[in-house]
Amino acid sequence: MRRLIFESEHEQFRDSVIRFMQNEVGPHADRWREAGIVDREIYRKAGAQGLLCTWADEKYGGAGIDDFRFEQIIIEENMRHGDIGFYINLHSNLVAPYIAKLGNEEQKSRLMPGIISGEAILAVAMTEPSTGSDLAGIKTSAQDRGDHWLLNGAKTYISNGILGDVIVVAARTDPKSRHGLGLFLVERGMEGFERGRKLAKMGLKAQDTAELFFSDVKVPKANVLGEPTQGFAYLARFLAQERLVGAIGFMATAQTAFDLTLDYVKQRKAFGKPIGAFQNSRFVMAQMRAELDALQTYVDQLVLLHNAGQLTAEDASSAKLLCSELEGRVMDACVQLHGGAGYMEEYRISRMYTDARISRIFAGTSEIMKEIIGRSLGLDERKLS
Repeated sequence: MRRLIFESEHEQFRDSVIRFMQNEVGPHADRWREAGIVDREIYRKAGAQGLLCTWADEKYGGAGIDDFRFEQIIIEENMRHGDIGFYINLHSNLVAPYIAKLGNEEQKSRLMPGIISGEAILAVAMTEPSTGSDLAGIKTSAQDRGDHWLLNGAKTYISNGILGDVIVVAARTDPKSRHGLGLFLVERGMEGFERGRKLAKMGLKAQDTAELFFSDVKVPKANVLGEPTQGFAYLARFLAQERLVGAIGFMATAQTAFDLTLDYVKQRKAFGKPIGAFQNSRFVMAQMRAELDALQTYVDQLVLLHNAGQLTAEDASSAKLLCSELEGRVMDACVQLHGGAGYMEEYRISRMYTDARISRIFAGTSEIMKEIIGRSLGLDERKLS
């Protein structure tokens, strides 16, 4: 399908991103999956190539590109030609915006150059052992001690938990308010900050996920992002972009799975002819092609809305819901069309299948997405009762 939202400058940029992913990321993917972590060096290489935070201000070393299509291209081509475990999207589009948009000039001047160059790898710590999608239930606490905040608690399932040098940590600052949270910049080496085990996962094998522990960590006042009681509002403010980033990635992996399977069914033979020649195979592939094209058009439109500052939480939730669910269906169908080979880890489709299962869970489960969309329709029990 021809995608009309991209212009010649985008396609030239895409070509350069493809070369980077094919040369610097793809060849290392097997080793990274076995190690359970990517090389730190890949972030520095991406920074040198100008692929980290393309939107960031030039005075900090960014390109100052106010066009999310460039970030969309990076996400898509990492999924196709790089490795899903290289969490460049988390670094550039989920965590860095907290610092760039909430940070004061001192914080941005101190941190953004290293973030853009890849010297400082980012993570965000929200999820706790007993708290998932309900951020208002966060128990990690931060107490104001005059010249610093005293941070205590634990986080789990933290992406880039091992590699992370600067971690945005959500902690309760007002015990009397469910929404009284603050966002704190915890840096590698702070006393009392410890990393737990690197967690073994079903998929995303190359991406390091860990537990984090905070025991009387003295966080300087200079490391508080924005107002120390407005963290809940800040988190909500950035969720729309996070879910759009997810939708872009889900579509890219689904499109890639389709392409792999199309090649496979044309070559694999059964009963003397390619399995793609059987009516069932044709119908399954045709259904996927139609759904992928339709939903890709929707995602592309939302990227343009995001560029215009008009992306709503409801639209982003719809995209996250539909794209993650479609990705799951596509992966299942593609494994089925691969037959026994689809169950073998040596085939990429097998790894993609397990990688994709998390898509319907992180950044808000499918059920939470439905709640958000439903409430936007006025279907809220508090208003209807």
